[in-house]
Amino acid sequence: MLLRDLWHLRGQAIAIALVIASGVGTFVMALCTLESLRLSRDTYYDRYQFADVFTQLKRAPNSLADRVRQLPGVGRVQARVQVEVTLDVEGFDDPVIGRLISLPDQQAPSLNRLHLRRGRSINPTRRGETIISEAFAEAHGLEPGDSLRAVINERLQDLRIVGVALSPEYVFQIPGAGDLPDDKRFGVLWMSYRELAPAYDLDGAFNSLALRLMPGASEDEVLRRLDLLTTEYGGDGAHGRVDQVSARYLSEELRQLRATAGLVPTIFFAVAAFLLNIVVARLVRIQREQIAAIKAFGYTKWHVGLHYIKFVLLITVLGVVLGTVVGAWLGRGLTELYAEFYRFPVLLFRLDPGVIGAVLLVACAAAVLGAFAAVRSAVRLPPAEAMRPEPPADYRPTVLERLGTHGLLPSSTRIVLRNLERRPLKAGLSSLGIAMSVAVLVVGNYGEDALDYLMRFQFERVQRQDVTVGFVEPTHGTVVEELKELPGVMQVEMFRAVRARLRHGHRDRRLAIMGLARDAELFRLLDADEKLVDLPPSGLVLSAKLAELLRAEAGDVITVEVLEGQRPVRRIRIAALIDDYAGTNAYMRIGALHRMMREGAAASGAFLTVDPLRAQALYAELKQTPRVAGVTLQSASIRSFRETVAENMLRMQFFNVIFANILAIGVVYNMARISLSERGRELATLRVLGFTRGEISAILLGELAVITAVAIPVGLAIGYGLAAVIAIGLETEMYRFPLVISSATFGFAAVVVILAALASGLIVRRHVDRLDLVAVLKSRE
Repeated sequence: MLLRDLWHLRGQAIAIALVIASGVGTFVMALCTLESLRLSRDTYYDRYQFADVFTQLKRAPNSLADRVRQLPGVGRVQARVQVEVTLDVEGFDDPVIGRLISLPDQQAPSLNRLHLRRGRSINPTRRGETIISEAFAEAHGLEPGDSLRAVINERLQDLRIVGVALSPEYVFQIPGAGDLPDDKRFGVLWMSYRELAPAYDLDGAFNSLALRLMPGASEDEVLRRLDLLTTEYGGDGAHGRVDQVSARYLSEELRQLRATAGLVPTIFFAVAAFLLNIVVARLVRIQREQIAAIKAFGYTKWHVGLHYIKFVLLITVLGVVLGTVVGAWLGRGLTELYAEFYRFPVLLFRLDPGVIGAVLLVACAAAVLGAFAAVRSAVRLPPAEAMRPEPPADYRPTVLERLGTHGLLPSSTRIVLRNLERRPLKAGLSSLGIAMSVAVLVVGNYGEDALDYLMRFQFERVQRQDVTVGFVEPTHGTVVEELKELPGVMQVEMFRAVRARLRHGHRDRRLAIMGLARDAELFRLLDADEKLVDLPPSGLVLSAKLAELLRAEAGDVITVEVLEGQRPVRRIRIAALIDDYAGTNAYMRIGALHRMMREGAAASGAFLTVDPLRAQALYAELKQTPRVAGVTLQSASIRSFRETVAENMLRMQFFNVIFANILAIGVVYNMARISLSERGRELATLRVLGFTRGEISAILLGELAVITAVAIPVGLAIGYGLAAVIAIGLETEMYRFPLVISSATFGFAAVVVILAALASGLIVRRHVDRLDLVAVLKSRE
């Protein structure tokens, strides 16, 4: 009997199984990829001794490292030299930033160990040898034996590549927080301490520390004690792994994957549960007499209930099996994509049996809960009542008939409207099911709309410069005039960035306070409504996300501990909050920042607009300028964003759109087939009474058209609400996604559902044409 029911309803069963498979596929893809990344990260960090605590200094003697080792909770300490330099790569005209990190001369580093991909280790007795990061090597096609040049302490030096390596410190290679990855314009290089330290007058000293903590150690206490030790040596404030740039980006990615695994499949499971409820409820109505006969023969209500539960579970298991296979395949592809961005020695997709068990349990629970009401009606149906046919519907006059306009409409149209009005709950539920498919289609394309808007907002309206130049040390404001003399420079605006720790109560954040001119045009502050934010004469302007993390509001006074220069500590009022989409930022008027630092008109860097025809001449000049620590091209940042963050998210969105299309088709097809099954006898009666096939089809498909027409605007509204929930779920400290949905997305969702309705209508029309009038009229329906 179970198999017979499944075969009879095979169309609806397959459609529902596909909906479940879509949810399962998303769940398996996201969770298994999440588990693969998490396991690879944790294994890599442990085997290669990734540090727990980091700090930068100006210059400290090696003896300080011994004092740090004595701190309670500190296990291992790695003292090193780390500097930013300008690189000159043959065949590449744009400026390149290099980060040089020293390696111990006599032994392998105790922390942040390298994984050699190709080549060999450095021989400290040979001058100019270096190991480069794999991402940088692949971006430029560099191999062991090749060479490049670097401006090391104002001197141009040739470096010979002897190896290509990975480091747990640079799983995601990026210059600093808030920057974008660009493997062509930023590279990490390792050199021997013997060669690098003397070049910067750090022989017998260091300017960077990495610490590994003992199990159970208090990180906050170690950070506090470390800051006390390093302050006199220019320490800029120690921070834990959570604020290390590469580790932070990877953690945020894992968080977004976890959110995707929780939010999107929930929608699919909810719709599948809704469809199962409708199908089982219809099956129970058809089989009233069979249920009565079975109970009369001695079968208990539990046997009846178990029969329908097994019906639901078989469809669910089919969907879970199919979804697991598809999800595993998509997850493997997604893992390969992540391998292009996150550099691990090994990153293998792992199909976790625990995930499969969890998704099976969740899917079965959702299906059983969805069908519970229908199954309960079958269990509680008394045999004597079941033997009688269902009471007929209340056929009272409709609103149109009471208004006297029914005579103006064709008979088929009146039948459609009567059926919808007299069964409002059924029509409403059917419309809600289709509306959910519209909503999922909207959500599937929301990510692309948000990213497009985010790019336009960030790179066209806020950051309008062509080039950003950073200086090795804060430089007097007269540098603006010098920059204007460089070839191709048309406009210059200086900025001051000061490293600081912001405290409010027991919460704190390390960041760089950005000092901007009030009339700045190349880097503007805009709120979420794209209105210009005027920097006040005094006080701070914080991003709303930063204020949320500090549990602060506009008007509150927070403590600013400067981590450079004379390291002043000030109590400053939050003048305003700004809703932005990238990072956690703090801004001041540049004059106020100078006063806080007790300095003159110093600049940390400058924003430039450049004549495109003379850009290459400018880049060549900047490469030879010793005081320039780094050059960032706006066009390169945009390309980097598209090739990394945007591509990664849009790949996930592509999978979601595919699943959303399956959901839309599955829902609409189910509604059409259920409507045909429920009204088969009625339609056959009308055929016998002389209605043509076209009129019969118009009655059936007219209902579907009305339900679909009502569902589309409702679904668009639901989709907007779900997008808002997803925007909140995907929010991180790095990025916030604006709630922006284009008219093209709304149109796409509507068109897909309309096409699905048309396709389903054609399939149902074929079934109508094939109705066996005699057989149908002999049935209960």
